[in-house]
Amino acid sequence: MRKLFGTDGVRGTANIHPMTADMALRIGAAVGRYFRREAGGVHRVVIGKDTRLSGYMFENALTAGLTSTGMNVLLLGPVPTPAVGLMTRSMRADLGVMISASHNPAEDNGIKFFGPDGFKLSDQAELEIEALIEAGVEPAQAQHIGHAKRIDDARFRYGERVKSSLPRGIRLDGLKVVLDCANGAAHRIAPEVLWELGAEVVPLGVAPNGRNINLGCGSTQPQTAAEAVVAHGADVGICLDGDADRVIMIDETGTVADGDQLMALLAGRWAQAGTLTGRALVATVMSNLGLERHLAGQGLHLERTAVGDRYVVERMRAGGFNLGGEQSGHIVMSDHATTGDGLMAGLHMLAAMVETGKPASELLSQFDPVPQLLKNIRFTIGQTPLEATPVQAAIRAAEATLEGKGRLLIRTSGTEPLIRVMAECEDEALLNATVAEVATAVQSATR
Repeated sequence: MRKLFGTDGVRGTANIHPMTADMALRIGAAVGRYFRREAGGVHRVVIGKDTRLSGYMFENALTAGLTSTGMNVLLLGPVPTPAVGLMTRSMRADLGVMISASHNPAEDNGIKFFGPDGFKLSDQAELEIEALIEAGVEPAQAQHIGHAKRIDDARFRYGERVKSSLPRGIRLDGLKVVLDCANGAAHRIAPEVLWELGAEVVPLGVAPNGRNINLGCGSTQPQTAAEAVVAHGADVGICLDGDADRVIMIDETGTVADGDQLMALLAGRWAQAGTLTGRALVATVMSNLGLERHLAGQGLHLERTAVGDRYVVERMRAGGFNLGGEQSGHIVMSDHATTGDGLMAGLHMLAAMVETGKPASELLSQFDPVPQLLKNIRFTIGQTPLEATPVQAAIRAAEATLEGKGRLLIRTSGTEPLIRVMAECEDEALLNATVAEVATAVQSATR
């Protein structure tokens, strides 16, 4: 079992274990040693970050650890997470690092790693890195210490790559788009890309101050953007999260559409064009049952994985699939990117509007979702509420109640100290009662 790494790297509150400067230095040294297995040759790592104040601290600590093992560090500055995957490959780096806690509040931060192929590391690689952290790493001799250099045009390189994913000749002239960048990593490049393609942009969340990332804005809090869509008479809204690897869409009426609806749209369009490999979409166990039924009605298959976009990507790579994602808005288009890319997915939605002439409300209502309810229960780190006997009994009772009528999913979040209780059922009264019973049992076990 991994001790430091969760579903998306190492994450926690800044200056509290494991997200301390000292631990970041140790992590940097360990991952540097892991990817610099031989003494000779040139070894490089690219580091990106979002707009959190603590990003400066972790950027410096990681740079110190990596250079101490002989790695040369290329600092990208604030860029979206998918830009790190792209730059790792294009700059022929041994390793990519993104400093971000994604959709979490500003006081949190995290460290994500990409291998030389631009894809996130496997569980096995993370276990081996953890072993190096525990054992300690011998630093390089003085003459082999690495150097650091800032790369000033990373976001522009990424922007060009995102635009090149669209069909040739697509322009967004005449579209008014509310764009919420969550005061995060895409606050500069996302509005620039849409403007360059011809859209009229109404920007929100583009004034980061180190402490306001995801604060009342972005993909997890799209209400302000939804109100702006209606107020400005916009055609569509795009809400990114802090590191811009996920997106939530809003139609012209202010209705919010999650990743399932966007994936359904893209899968259908790609299937009609003959470009959906394996005639399948890869999504997690959290995706709505309505999505699965919708795809089946089109002769398409839904491949389910554990929660986490890297597990989606692993299944896509193993099965040769080119479209996948999560209900939360991670959309992975592996023909163009190595990880979820919110801006790219949003652009492909806009391209669908241009090509079909249909409004966002029609394109983003691909299926009727089965009623789904999710409750999050916070617990203290070190507690194991799911192991409590009353909780186990409540789960068994809920599963028996829903058998043949719906499904129940209980899991511990890999990014926050939360127990997530989710259920689906056509009978909403039964759904509410079942989730409430399990959530109450879990809550009692955390006291």
